[in-house]
Amino acid sequence: MSVLSELNVGETAVVVALDLPDTVQNHLMHMGFVPDAMVTALRRAPAGDPTVYAIDGMEIALRHETADSIHVRNAVLELEDEGRELLEAGR
Repeated sequence: MSVLSELNVGETAVVVALDLPDTVQNHLMHMGFVPDAMVTALRRAPAGDPTVYAIDGMEIALRHETADSIHVRNAVLELEDEGRELLEAGR
């Protein structure tokens, strides 16, 4: 598990949990940052902050300090696991 701010541009992850004050957490959850949502880092400002993320059909810019409080897991590994499960189920 890692945090959202560690994603490189073009990488996708799955949201695990938000460790933010309730007001910020609720606001982000209404925009799609909920557990099991897929999030992709789209682009980063020239100075490195903020970063624009795609989630639930929206593009949202988050500062590094906010993205540091959003825990994610690797989406590629999860997709590989799902593919393996489907192959095994088909046998």
